[in-house]
Amino acid sequence: MKQRGVTVWFTGLSGAGKTTITTAVAKFLREQGYSLEVLDGDLVRENLTKGLGFSKEDRDENIRRIGFVANLLTRHGVIVLVSAISPYREIREEVRGKIGDFVEVFVNAPLAVCEGRDVKGLYKRARAGEIKSFTGIDDPYEPPLNPEIECRTDLEELSESVNKVLSKLQELGYIAEHSPVSV
Repeated sequence: MKQRGVTVWFTGLSGAGKTTITTAVAKFLREQGYSLEVLDGDLVRENLTKGLGFSKEDRDENIRRIGFVANLLTRHGVIVLVSAISPYREIREEVRGKIGDFVEVFVNAPLAVCEGRDVKGLYKRARAGEIKSFTGIDDPYEPPLNPEIECRTDLEELSESVNKVLSKLQELGYIAEHSPVSV
């Protein structure tokens, strides 16, 4: 059976749990034999979009480039898991429109929870004024209005979030029926 391509776009504040959920979903899908790629925002910035800064224009261009790569892969039957803050609603909608086969996952956790999980010390540095235009501190995060999935990582276990994503992919016909996953 030929696999249908789809981009699953995980958006949320730094520390909300995007990478954690993406990694667990990717592990499950790989074990099931699906063809997939993970586009992690931090890794993309180190490689594909290295010269871009953090102005609104540069952030939008970063998301456009990630979307371009995701679209190419999706068109060729790959499941693409994108984990990127992608703070601006308008550019996420633009990318959705170009890709078509697109599932938005709002990884939602309150700012205080994200700050408490801040292993890299980014929020602390932003609060101290060492990092300018930091999403959630002095630059806005615009939550999705109608995401296909919302994962409340402050209220649910990782396995609940992963199962929400997998169930939606199954419901939309991108993956076969599966048993609930425990992580």
